[in-house]
Amino acid sequence: MEIQRVTRHLNVEMVEEAYREGIFPMADIELGIVTWHRPRRRAVLPLDAFHISRSLRRTLRLGDFAVTFDRDFPAVMAACAERRPAWISSEFQTVYGEMHARGKVHSVEVWVDSELAGGVYGVHLGGAFFAESKFHRVTDMSKVALVHLVSRLRERGFALLEVQYLTKHLAQFGVVEVPHREYMRQLKLALELECVW
Repeated sequence: MEIQRVTRHLNVEMVEEAYREGIFPMADIELGIVTWHRPRRRAVLPLDAFHISRSLRRTLRLGDFAVTFDRDFPAVMAACAERRPAWISSEFQTVYGEMHARGKVHSVEVWVDSELAGGVYGVHLGGAFFAESKFHRVTDMSKVALVHLVSRLRERGFALLEVQYLTKHLAQFGVVEVPHREYMRQLKLALELECVW
């Protein structure tokens, strides 16, 4: 069963422990609950197999944007929370904000004309990065954020980039599904590393 448990609330300790066990939380805002998921198959982006399309390469070459890291985490998470269907509650924003303050959650921001145009955020434990959500307000800017995230993880020696569920959109970047047992093997190895963001 994918949903392992249901709670009314979450806190930093619960969230970190869950990721270490291969579980992640999602809020059901209408019901006011948190569901804790462990998919039978997990989507991961092999860092050595990241694919950039021709059109995205053109966007990157033009460079009509600026990229920062952890400059405005609250704004990135708030923008991701606007997406539908919504699964990021205000409590999630508070708890992940606390994790960000502790250096365990990070964001990538993309700016166009000094305005936040796209971004991605996720959880960082050891040599694993769990990408939670991304958004864009300008075409391709969430993709630009992903490119810079992958580049940073490669530079810093990370071993695992997890993206929860495989979608057609994510498949274009080289995301693949792995069985739970294989995911846990990769996760265990990644958590043993001490990678600096």
